[in-house]
Amino acid sequence: MRVLRPIAVAVVIVVAFFYFTTYRSGRLHPANWVSRPNKIEITEAATPEPLDAEEQNNISVYRKNIAAVVNITSRAMTFDFFYGLVPEEGQGSGFVIDKDGHILTNYHVIANARTVEVTLHNRKKYKATIVGTDRSHDLAIVQIKAPDLEPMTLGDSTNLQVGQKVYAIGNPFGLAGTLTRGIVSSIRQVQEPDGMVIDEAIQTDAAINPGNSGGPLLNWHGEVIGINTMIASNVGQSAGIGFAIPINTAKAVLNDLVTIGRVRRPALGVRTIPIDPGLATEMGLAADYGLLIVQAVQGGAADRSGLRGGSERAYLGNIPIMIGGDLIVAVDGVKIQTQRDLAQIMNNHRAGDTVKVTIFRAKKQMIVSVVLGEARDQV
Repeated sequence: MRVLRPIAVAVVIVVAFFYFTTYRSGRLHPANWVSRPNKIEITEAATPEPLDAEEQNNISVYRKNIAAVVNITSRAMTFDFFYGLVPEEGQGSGFVIDKDGHILTNYHVIANARTVEVTLHNRKKYKATIVGTDRSHDLAIVQIKAPDLEPMTLGDSTNLQVGQKVYAIGNPFGLAGTLTRGIVSSIRQVQEPDGMVIDEAIQTDAAINPGNSGGPLLNWHGEVIGINTMIASNVGQSAGIGFAIPINTAKAVLNDLVTIGRVRRPALGVRTIPIDPGLATEMGLAADYGLLIVQAVQGGAADRSGLRGGSERAYLGNIPIMIGGDLIVAVDGVKIQTQRDLAQIMNNHRAGDTVKVTIFRAKKQMIVSVVLGEARDQV
């Protein structure tokens, strides 16, 4: 009996605790102030508020371009240590550039793909063919056969101003037809994860996320000024710093990509060294900046145009060079100070284009027309 008494007391305590803390409190008792009217009265706007000018423009840009923005699904095979070859799928964006079904996107969206599928805004799917690739600029062209395509208008990415409004349309995280907006935050050179460099990349705070790659960056008028390509983030999603390839970089290579499937890199066919004020004084040059032609590659564009390399042996530190050649100070009126300056100008041209090269030959300034050759190892 003494053993059962503590057990009975414990049971009573547990039951009481459950009743007062759970069972009783769980039963709802309506408060005495709760009313139950026959009809609820809410406050509604008298009429829909009219859209302001900025909202109207947002809508106009979206409606004008959304039909040309596509979702791109690429499928590749990768090797797994345990399972061998396994399928891998990736997604990105792109946009129609002509009625023949050519679509511009990023190279990394379709890299190593065995099959590529394009989904239009109307949800129709088409098998795509890779027409041309340009890994160094992270650009690619794929093509579909589809009726009634609406191509985008390609704008001009020169003279973009920090602070001007931009729009990004794409398929972030597979969410088709997403519009975000922001401004041009900066124009700068950036390096992609694979080591490739984008000259004059457009930095923007418009939200760009995985899946936006290859989609268009638009100006206030709805014209394409860039191709969204990468973000700077520690978490793999938008942190307000995205980058786009300038559309002029793409326009310079589109013809090659469509017609021959690769880019014929333009080149002057020269080997050069950059000149600073110290070297200019030591060598007695006519300008204290520019690129001194050490060698004009035989049979190259510069050689065919009469540009001259060095003829006198000298040493730059412990490195032997040839001096006495022409000093390049400008191309098409753009000042040249470094080899990077020259490379940027080459990026806006293709083999076969003619450029005006301003040089000093001894103390005489000259302008020489050069038909660019196809790049090998020289610029």
